[in-house]
Amino acid sequence: HAMSAGSLAMPRHAVPPPRERVPVVSNAKLAVVVVIASECMLFVGLIGMYMVFRLAAPDWPPADLPRLPLGITGLNTLVLFGSVPWMTRAMAAVRRDDGPDVARNLSFTALMGALFLAVQGLEWTRLVRHGLTLGSSIYGATFYLLIGCHALHVLIAVLWLATITVLARRGTFTAARHAPLEMCAIYWYFVCGLWVILFPLVYLA
Repeated sequence: HAMSAGSLAMPRHAVPPPRERVPVVSNAKLAVVVVIASECMLFVGLIGMYMVFRLAAPDWPPADLPRLPLGITGLNTLVLFGSVPWMTRAMAAVRRDDGPDVARNLSFTALMGALFLAVQGLEWTRLVRHGLTLGSSIYGATFYLLIGCHALHVLIAVLWLATITVLARRGTFTAARHAPLEMCAIYWYFVCGLWVILFPLVYLA
């Protein structure tokens, strides 16, 4: 009886709870990847349309329409691409829990994106005054549709960046919790990557 009592008194080993399976890709990343995939399909269609009209036209651009502002747009391209290191620094800063540096780098990224849009808007105004409009020709229609669609995406990204910057200034993001910032960064890299294709296709080729 003593042995049985002693054996009953021995503590039982607790069964460890099953570990939660951490997904390889977070839901936030998966959501933004799905959005980007759908946007890629949109731009593939727009680029395809642009190429069809371009290859079918005897003159591209038409001789009676103004030429695109290559010089200023080239400099503006450097502005957009120059924002990428700032965004990369913001991501590095959040991983080391440097809140002020996150907000500072996001601010520069948003400002450069806004500058890109402002310069592009001014150049479009000049083009319209010189006769290049949506209704002037297929050339004008495809130009504004393709480049304008990209500008709309940059505008959305800049507004997203501005919101994220405000949240960063409030100390919302930490090394452990920064999914919204990461999603915004992925989207920003996407719109910058699109311009790598669109700028030479429309302005250089």
